[in-house]
Amino acid sequence: MKSRAFVSFVIVMIALVLLAGACSAGFVAGRVFTPSGNSLSWLPDIGDITQPPSDGGTPENLSELFVPFWQTWDLVHEQYVNQPVDDELLMRGAIRGMLDALGDPHTSYMDPDQYKLLNSQLQGDESYSGIGAWVDPTADFLTVISPIPGSPAEEAGLRTGDQIIGIDGEDMTGIDAELVRQRVLGPAGSKVILTILRAGQEPFDVEITRASITVPSVDYRMLEEDKIAYVRVLVFAENTQEQLQKALEDVLAQEPDGLILDLRNNGGGYLESAIDVASEFIPDGVIVYEEYGDGERKTYQARRGGLATDIRMVVLINEGSASASEIVAGAIQDRERGKLVGMTSFGKGSVQVPTVLKNNEGAVRITIARWLTPAERTIHGTGLTPDFEVQFTEQDFAENRDPQLEKAVEVLRQ
Repeated sequence: MKSRAFVSFVIVMIALVLLAGACSAGFVAGRVFTPSGNSLSWLPDIGDITQPPSDGGTPENLSELFVPFWQTWDLVHEQYVNQPVDDELLMRGAIRGMLDALGDPHTSYMDPDQYKLLNSQLQGDESYSGIGAWVDPTADFLTVISPIPGSPAEEAGLRTGDQIIGIDGEDMTGIDAELVRQRVLGPAGSKVILTILRAGQEPFDVEITRASITVPSVDYRMLEEDKIAYVRVLVFAENTQEQLQKALEDVLAQEPDGLILDLRNNGGGYLESAIDVASEFIPDGVIVYEEYGDGERKTYQARRGGLATDIRMVVLINEGSASASEIVAGAIQDRERGKLVGMTSFGKGSVQVPTVLKNNEGAVRITIARWLTPAERTIHGTGLTPDFEVQFTEQDFAENRDPQLEKAVEVLRQ
């Protein structure tokens, strides 16, 4: 796998996609690392950061602080009714609890199985088995960010914001959303019944047949009646720029009057890909800032040679546009390169780096930075507000209308 800096999707890494395998977008964020072999041996060992004693015991300067912890450990082993207790599970629970105490849903612990899945995700697999949806596992219920175009999830009518409150008739209330995500996984051809809670509706069941999912990267066409080029970027993968350039060459050769860039339901991908995509539309200057806790700031500039830096354009975003999508849309909006149409984006603008733990005990991912738009607006937790807000109605869904696309065409005509 190439050395890359990764964009974190809304909900980073393994938790994002309801697939049995990887998501080709790779949803890890951070600075550039050099991979080695087929594992994540390039990630820093936790010992490199904490510098604990060589015997792995409690550091001297923390021994007094950890007295209540070890007291609790002893009490559990002496008094808990179901003995013997599993020390390994207690240890993992302690790590998970420590990270949960930070109050950041994107800083978290991955057990060995979760970490193994992450490792496979970063190897660049191209097809997967599942229902095909990006999800948020940090909410009370597993929540759909967006279905993958052409996936069983999309065909079943799942929408952004749908909450999965039951699986095969079993109530998922109180069950960790990551565990729910794993329950949804399954081999291609198998069926799963999801109980969905959708805003304004009573809960309902949806039967979905899992399938082998290939995540597309770029789709495009000419809106012939309006003589407008339509280009949709579905994910920010390693080959997205190559596919985007091919699409732009094709549509620009037809001399369109304007261009619509559709980033709706695009959950993100590689940071480098986001910079490449933005550079096709922005000739120079800042694309995004990456700001660290110590005040250090890294600036990402547009790369020269973009194919569509002059044509009038509009960008479509919605609640499922996250991370890399927000970097591109935010840069286009701040640089006054084009208007945004749709709904406020998801608001995922923080950077996570995974660190391998010793003794094959998985990994932790820590939020180390945040992204700012060229105008130094914070993306995380707020998202991007479109210049023209357009909602989908139930009637739009029923009639298969796209009022956001219609508005984008109208804005270009103006």
